[in-house]
Amino acid sequence: MTGTTRSSEGLDAHRRKLLFRSWHRGMREMDLILGTFADAEIGALTGEEIDQYERLLDIPDTEFLPMVTGERPVPAEIDCAVLQKILAFRHSLTF
Repeated sequence: MTGTTRSSEGLDAHRRKLLFRSWHRGMREMDLILGTFADAEIGALTGEEIDQYERLLDIPDTEFLPMVTGERPVPAEIDCAVLQKILAFRHSLTF
C-alpha cells in the first residue's frame, strides 16, 4: 500500500486537509494506520468526531504510535470515540 485509495472529491476542505494529514504523518507506520482509517471513515465522521480526529492528529507520531499499537496505555484525556474507532480499525488491518 503506497497511499490513499480514496478520492477527496465530495469532501469539504477541512476533511480533505485531514485526509492529507493522515497520509503524510512522517512515520510510515502511522501513515498506513491513520491513512487507511481516514480513507474508510473521513466522510462518515460527525462534526464532533472530526474535531476529535484533528486533536489526535496533533499528537506526535512517537507518542501516538505506542498507544495505537497497545505498547503504552491511552491517557484518559485523549481517549475518545474516534480513538476507539481507530483502535478497532487497526485491529482489522492486514498488511
